Amino acid sequence: MTRCEFERRYACLPHVKKAELIEGVVFMGSPVREDVHAEPHARLMTWLSLYAFDTPGVRLSNNATVRLDLDNELQPDALLRIESGGQSRRDDDGYLSGAPEFVAEIAASSASHDLHDKLHAYRRNGVREYVVWRTVDECLDWFELVEDAYRPLAPDDRGVIHSKVFPGLALAVDALLADDMPAVRVALEEAMTAEAHRAFVAKLAAHAQHS
Repeated sequence: MTRCEFERRYACLPHVKKAELIEGVVFMGSPVREDVHAEPHARLMTWLSLYAFDTPGVRLSNNATVRLDLDNELQPDALLRIESGGQSRRDDDGYLSGAPEFVAEIAASSASHDLHDKLHAYRRNGVREYVVWRTVDECLDWFELVEDAYRPLAPDDRGVIHSKVFPGLALAVDALLADDMPAVRVALEEAMTAEAHRAFVAKLAAHAQHS
């Protein structure tokens, strides 16, 4: 199915709350379990919200429709994008077009579409960093786009992963998996005190002024 036809049919079904077009195939959302999706999703959004609040020029969205390409219209669980001069834009009807710089998905297991068809679509369209939290497996994968392929980002010696695209975005992975949100916040706030984050915020502000 084409993206235009998908949108036409979706608009005729206002009772449908979530449907995605993945590589030309429509997938309907299933009931959301609290333990393996809703509650982890809240933790993920808390972490990203703390970063976005202190990084003007970066926009955070939750389940926003993204017109990725002609065969893919997705609703990632979370995304970060650079507002001015970034890879994506907000269309006149309020939806996003193009590849956000950062996408995160909550997946029940490694068998999910998030690690297969979606991963290929995000990679092909240039999503620069992609996080998949496999809640049943109690594992988090953070991929970086390097030479047209996704490569895993490794944690430092303290178990913290640092974004290459968004300076200051750091995640204490074991703390997140253990629901130790105070430790997640401490690692993030420490990273945001670094000069790299201040320079990034200044760069975003300068670009916004000249756009």
